[in-house]
Amino acid sequence: MTSKASAPGKVILFGEHFVVYGVKAILCAIDKRITVTAEKIPDDIISIKSDIGNLQLQKNKSIDKIDGPLRPFYYLADKIIKKYDQNFGMQITVDSEIPLGVGLGSSSACCVAASAAISGVFEKISKDEVLQLAIEAEKTIFPNTSGADCTVCTFGGIMQYDKQNGHEKLEYKPNFHLVIANSKIEHSTKQVVSKVKQFKEKNEERFSQMCKEESDLIDDVMNCLENNDLKRIGLNMIKNQEYLESIGISNDRLRDMIKLANEYSFGSKITGAGGGGCIFALTDQSNMENAINQFKKNNYECFSAKIDFKGLDTF
Repeated sequence: MTSKASAPGKVILFGEHFVVYGVKAILCAIDKRITVTAEKIPDDIISIKSDIGNLQLQKNKSIDKIDGPLRPFYYLADKIIKKYDQNFGMQITVDSEIPLGVGLGSSSACCVAASAAISGVFEKISKDEVLQLAIEAEKTIFPNTSGADCTVCTFGGIMQYDKQNGHEKLEYKPNFHLVIANSKIEHSTKQVVSKVKQFKEKNEERFSQMCKEESDLIDDVMNCLENNDLKRIGLNMIKNQEYLESIGISNDRLRDMIKLANEYSFGSKITGAGGGGCIFALTDQSNMENAINQFKKNNYECFSAKIDFKGLDTF
């Protein structure tokens, strides 16, 4: 039997880094997907084929020695085969529209799609059950994950998240496009998070004030999303980017990209950890093509994305 599932990537519209210190974040699923196909094979192995590498390994092995990006797939396959007490192996194929490691939720989308596809070989499970499996799998590579990324990749749409109250899907359906541009600079999320922590410890009063301002900004954004006020959302993105600059997660290339984006969109900012990865510009039909053309003219890899309201899809 063959089972297939896909899940969308995501951007953090507002609140990255500050969310670690109690501020609300707003996340958005995007219509770029990862598709995972799982099928039984007679050999007693777990085989994984993907753009980021291949793996073929006997069942019941420790995941500690498995390369990070492929670890969740092996973990899920081994766990689920054991659950159903089956004497066969599994082949898993991963197809991705999402660049890896650039702040667009590729790992979370992989975990969500893999949880649904591998489980689906035996039975179809609910989105809530998929989410719990996905978070468990993601913790094999990111032990401190909040689960927020997996949640928005599972349910789609726009979501608010904070450490105290968890996640809540928002019913707003604003009509915008994001033009996402890749800096092509590799970065370590762990190192960037550590850098922000050091900034906080050296600037406690200033950082506390920035958290309050970010929180106020996000409250304003919630009203803007409800009213599809793109100009004001864009201005808030520009302001949010100023805070991210202040805590030291930007660099000259990202600044150049942001400056270019702001000329041809409603506003732009980094998404994810920073230090590299992607930025996005907020646009609509009136300025999307021009923004894309300007990025391409300046030799940046870019693409447009819309909000994905569907989330996990199984077929």
